[in-house]
Amino acid sequence: MQVVIMGCGRVGSSLAMAMQKRGHDVAIIDRDPSAFARLGSGFAGRTIVGVGFDRDILVKAGIEHADAFAAVSSGDNSNIISARVARETFDVERVVARIYDAKRAEVYERLGIPTVATVPWTTERFVTALGETATTEWRDPSGGLAIAQIDVDESWIGVTVTRFQEVTGARVAFLNRVGRPILPDAKTVLQQDDVVYGAVLLDNLKYAREVAAKPFWQEES
Repeated sequence: MQVVIMGCGRVGSSLAMAMQKRGHDVAIIDRDPSAFARLGSGFAGRTIVGVGFDRDILVKAGIEHADAFAAVSSGDNSNIISARVARETFDVERVVARIYDAKRAEVYERLGIPTVATVPWTTERFVTALGETATTEWRDPSGGLAIAQIDVDESWIGVTVTRFQEVTGARVAFLNRVGRPILPDAKTVLQQDDVVYGAVLLDNLKYAREVAAKPFWQEES
């Protein structure tokens, strides 16, 4: 996949390296040449100095052949303008913009442009929005709720989803069972090799994971 990123700050540089690590061709734009120092010597993609919503700069970065575009500069206006240019002018299929104002983010979501509104989402949320599935965690725009993979000790096999929820405080959003998603009901029991995804308040995520990783009998005693 060919990816163009606007903004080489902490998030942009991290995203560029993450996408490169996954084998994608990456070009990154920033108006400050010194910003590219964040990429380090291991970055093999292209760096373009300029404004990310300038069409000529985008063309130079390869937007005409890009599969994905991420606008992650420090300015809401710049991000949304460049995202709209990528989507509406160059027909880039996957476009995502970082928006600091959560209320504005909701508006842009309605325009069909996925937005990342809070710092806790950062790199992995962008990777997911650009078409990757490596992340095991999703967070709502407030950053207070997560749907995350929860590793479960084998002693929980045979325990109902209802009991699991009562003990861990994490609501089971879905299970991946033999490669297929399952929406559990109150009577569903955990089976061998189930992958559990729980909806949980972020403040409780660490606790839920710690409890699930312990033998079930310890939590019952």
